[in-house]
Amino acid sequence: MEYFGKNGPNTVGVDGVTAVYAGAALKMPRFVLFTLFAIAALSRVGTAEESIEDDHGIVFEAGAAGEHGIHGGGSNFGPNLAVEVTPIEDWLEIELGVSALGTNGHTELSSDLVFKKPFRLSLTSELMIGLGPTVSRVSSGPDEGSSHGIEVVFDFMFWPHKNTGWYLEPSWSRTSHSGDQTIGLTGGILFGWH
Repeated sequence: MEYFGKNGPNTVGVDGVTAVYAGAALKMPRFVLFTLFAIAALSRVGTAEESIEDDHGIVFEAGAAGEHGIHGGGSNFGPNLAVEVTPIEDWLEIELGVSALGTNGHTELSSDLVFKKPFRLSLTSELMIGLGPTVSRVSSGPDEGSSHGIEVVFDFMFWPHKNTGWYLEPSWSRTSHSGDQTIGLTGGILFGWH
């Protein structure tokens, strides 16, 4: 590992990257930073020629979610609900989601607020790359308590019909207190509203 400058108690350097998140140390892989720079650099790719006049202002998502700990953690599965709004067309979509994941006799209730940049792939599909905070609460067991962290998502949406479709959303997250990293996959159906 190499470090830039001085690292205070709330910063950490990883492979030349320094990250600070809500007063807690987080290690961010280089691909996360590359993704953020790619969003800025490619901000208008795929949107100029295939703009849809009647895009959805609000999207409701209902499906299933699963996650697995990267460094030996267990797997969790459960239902997922989310609502997504578009405050700035072709630039910003904001998603608020809630999941209830269960395994080994305990339930984890988690929520996230993800800020996404949309990229239109075709008239019926799009990719959104996002980043945002996540908060979770485990109700029982040895991991009982609350935690917060950060999440990176790649949200693929497919609209075979005007107001209904399906989505697939791989993700990576890291909790700030314990440093646990997870990979996840969420998928389900979409309902669009203008």
